[in-house]
Amino acid sequence: MKWPEIVIETPHGRQTAIAPLVISASRATDIPAFHADWFMHRLRAGYCVWQNPFNARQRQYVSFERAKVVVFWSKHPAALMPYLSEIKGRGYEFYFQYTLNDYEQAGLEPGLPRLSRRMEQFRRLSEQVGKQRVIWRFDPVILGGGLTIDDTLDRLYAIGREIAPYTEKLVFSFVDWYKKTERELGKIDARLRAPSEEEMRQIAQGIVEVERALPSRLKLATCAESIDLHRFGIEHNQCIDSSLLLRLCPDCVEFQKAYGKSAHMGQGSLLALSSATLTKAAKDSGQRTPCGCVPSKDIGTYNTCRHFCTYCYANQSQNAVLAKLRTLRKDSEQL
Repeated sequence: MKWPEIVIETPHGRQTAIAPLVISASRATDIPAFHADWFMHRLRAGYCVWQNPFNARQRQYVSFERAKVVVFWSKHPAALMPYLSEIKGRGYEFYFQYTLNDYEQAGLEPGLPRLSRRMEQFRRLSEQVGKQRVIWRFDPVILGGGLTIDDTLDRLYAIGREIAPYTEKLVFSFVDWYKKTERELGKIDARLRAPSEEEMRQIAQGIVEVERALPSRLKLATCAESIDLHRFGIEHNQCIDSSLLLRLCPDCVEFQKAYGKSAHMGQGSLLALSSATLTKAAKDSGQRTPCGCVPSKDIGTYNTCRHFCTYCYANQSQNAVLAKLRTLRKDSEQL
């Protein structure tokens, strides 16, 4: 996506910056959990610097001047919650992609707080900002060893019965079997693996049945999956969601032009906008082919997340993370 460019003032003089409408914070790291102070410092400054994780020479100034919405990605956003009223007061809308898994016994997410604490945080966040702004993610789904399909569905139900009344949507995906993922998971249990396509369909059918048993109904969708599960009533998701952006910012002319104008869409669910009222939204060309997200600018950095999830693609190693974090200050322009 080629965003408009503007000139901004920095301590290093005037710089040319891109000016996106949507900020993603972040697919590359858990900014709400570990870098809330840094994010707020940059928001107050009006810009940050992003560096390409695959080309250190490619640095980019990112201005927040035109930004309308921040999409937060997190597994435990407690540190950001005290700042949400300030973010709103500065004129930014936001919503959360909130991952809640249960891999405690498997030991796949060693840096996370206990599941009970994370579920309580989910409920508190929903009560503070509204359940429409808190999307539940159950991903990635991993099989093998003690992780069976039935076990996966049992864990899903155990979480869902506690948090379903606090959200409106469940997004799930299957583990991407990168070489690094295979290597790191193999250190835990060599039997861990990605589901086959037939197992994906079995899991999808099971998730539909689990959803029907939950105390509140949820919309179901997959994230960046090629497999077609529409026959189960499961959609391909837009995590950066054009309909939700329109709901949050119904008077934003730029969103109306990009995604279709819908006048005033009422006071109901943020997820209730019919796709029939939307034009075909532009796809984010920077994402994988199956990804349905509309364009945003991610401001995160690899090797900065202390959850240390063994399936993570964005951390080289624990030592690399710790070394990177030792150099980071909350007033740094770049994470």
